[in-house]
Amino acid sequence: MSKIKAFFKSYKDNIVRTKIIVFAILALIFIMCAIFADKLCPYDPYLQDLSIAYNKPSMAHLMGTDAYGRDMLSRVIVGGKASILSTLILVAIICILGTIIGVVCGYYGGAIDSIVMRISDVCLAFPGLVFALAVAALLSGGIKDAIISLAIISWPKYSRVARGQTLSMKQASFVQASIVSGAGSQRIILRHILPNIFGPILVTAMLDIGTMMMELAGLSFLGLGAQPPITEWGSMMSSGRSMLQTYPWVVLSPGLAIFISVVIFNLLGDSIRDYFDPKKGK
Repeated sequence: MSKIKAFFKSYKDNIVRTKIIVFAILALIFIMCAIFADKLCPYDPYLQDLSIAYNKPSMAHLMGTDAYGRDMLSRVIVGGKASILSTLILVAIICILGTIIGVVCGYYGGAIDSIVMRISDVCLAFPGLVFALAVAALLSGGIKDAIISLAIISWPKYSRVARGQTLSMKQASFVQASIVSGAGSQRIILRHILPNIFGPILVTAMLDIGTMMMELAGLSFLGLGAQPPITEWGSMMSSGRSMLQTYPWVVLSPGLAIFISVVIFNLLGDSIRDYFDPKKGK
């Protein structure tokens, strides 16, 4: 019986590793396409030719053309540069900032912990996108301001995870031994706490990529994110929304790109979660 259990455990572990590799490769392909978008475009994404405006998808233009005769495939590829890279930058900012705040609050506690956690409670009390809309409306607009507005309201989830994990690790015997031996706080945090809370933080970040991509696209769709001439999937859908019934490919092309990207990053996040915490994957 023990051999059968070991076999199935090994089989499940191999499946999880395979899923991580496959989805990581797909995510890496999307990231590389975003980085080298300018070189991958079959046409100039900003070149206007009114004689071919609203052409249906064909062999010449796989995703058709828009109101100005611009190739939609080229615009979707270039739009990924703003959508994907901005999302990764946003997730990196809130992950690093939230983790630092959470570790400091969890390790030192006291008044700082109480004040920061009350601030995070205020941020978590409002619906994320609604709060981001309010903050973005106060700023001048643009992709940078959209990132700032989402960062302001999104860091608490990471600080909560990091704080909880730090409080747990702080009671561990090897951390207590380091404290008794006279090790400094900085050394304990860097060598003992951060490496051991890396898993939950990574899982949270990977699962957050899809959400942040949707919220960035939502802000751009509402005119509070990327502004012309920057090409971004959310703003592309916004500019073509009135043509959904007559020329659906103008809206569906960037929408499909958002859908595929979010699915890939979410599946990668789920696979990484299953690897670090198999019980939640059941």
